[in-house]
Amino acid sequence: MTTMKQTPDHFLDITGDVCPFTFVKTKLLMERMQSGEVAEVRLPSGEPLENVPQSVREEGYLVLSLEPDTGADAYVLLIRKA
Repeated sequence: MTTMKQTPDHFLDITGDVCPFTFVKTKLLMERMQSGEVAEVRLPSGEPLENVPQSVREEGYLVLSLEPDTGADAYVLLIRKA
């Protein structure tokens, strides 16, 4: 994973959701994205942290970074549509 700093075009907070809704909401966002756009997705630890980035890659999107959100029990996932 690269640690590129990108200004997101879209933002999604799924920290209050559980699987499979975490990926369903992420996929709906990805389908609305245009080629080259970047989305920031805040997700909780546990199952979503394990599954969402992997599923995003399987859908053909580029994971730009995945980092802990300082001061919160969450992570920030940056993805870009090819």
